[in-house]
Amino acid sequence: MATDTLNIQELLSHALNRKASDLHLISGLRPMLRVDGFLIPSEYPELDRIQTKKLVYSLLSDKQKEIFEMQLELDAAVDMAGMARFRLNVHVQKGNVEAAFRVIPNHIRTLEELGLPPVVADLARRPTGLVLVTGPTGMGKTTTLSAMVDLINRERRCLIVGIEDPVEYLHTHNKSVIKQREVGSDTHSFASALKHALRQDPNVILVGEMRDLETISIALRAAETGHFILSTLHTPDVPQTIDRIIDVFPPHQQEQVRTQLSNCLQGIVCQQLLPRKDGSGRVVACEVLTVTSAARNLIRNRKTEQLLTVVQTGEKNGMITMDRYLKNLYEAGTIDLATALSKVRDVAEFDKM
Repeated sequence: MATDTLNIQELLSHALNRKASDLHLISGLRPMLRVDGFLIPSEYPELDRIQTKKLVYSLLSDKQKEIFEMQLELDAAVDMAGMARFRLNVHVQKGNVEAAFRVIPNHIRTLEELGLPPVVADLARRPTGLVLVTGPTGMGKTTTLSAMVDLINRERRCLIVGIEDPVEYLHTHNKSVIKQREVGSDTHSFASALKHALRQDPNVILVGEMRDLETISIALRAAETGHFILSTLHTPDVPQTIDRIIDVFPPHQQEQVRTQLSNCLQGIVCQQLLPRKDGSGRVVACEVLTVTSAARNLIRNRKTEQLLTVVQTGEKNGMITMDRYLKNLYEAGTIDLATALSKVRDVAEFDKM
């Protein structure tokens, strides 16, 4: 297939047909697909630097091209009518314009369809406070948050304000009214949008990512003052999530932040996606903390490493450790033993289970 007649719509359509989560356009390589977590080459010929830039630029507006050429970085969302939405990152590598596309399905799946435990829906129904979804990049955090927002939208009459970079899943008004603001085009920063969102009469605020001290500080204050805040962090487990938030602040503020966090935090969902044993895709595995009085005391008293004990003994509150979740997936035949063992925290404890 000749690359001079290749267009970006054809490549994006091919990614969808192959059920890929990502498409990568890299000079000197065939267009690459990520399928079930693994990078594989597509059937298309190798791209050179001119073809790669032409394909990427065919999607950008003049304004986006101007921003990219000034900053050498661009995050955007692309809506292909009748196909799907894509999160797009354009960047430069060794002088070549290259891009990564993340597939965003048009259909927002429910928490049940995603395979998440019922306790995640319980957390989404909290009226106030802070709920965090954490995990490495590409592990479905945004998808989980969108499912939580969709549940609120279907069940509550409230105002939801979303702040994202970029806006990925598009929500429509149901029982709730939803405003979705994109960093870069609708606002200058997460912190600025979040600060002004507090004057927009919101009940629920979705913060795409808690990236910096100012954003985290405003989010904690909003959660303390009667708002329900949903956000993400790139942390692997419950203790590191707490420590990451506190460590962002200078030492003289950390005691106050511990108190704030212990008062307003409602729960943490740490998740990852694992290949299914039968090769039919990936399955979510998660660790869930619902914040009890015992957990609040541990956060206040700098004993975050003991939070895993709270999770281990909190089954009646819907809590579950990652190791227990992996064990359940393995016993159900959903994942193989090698996959489970590659992700467990405590192999000896896993063997006892």
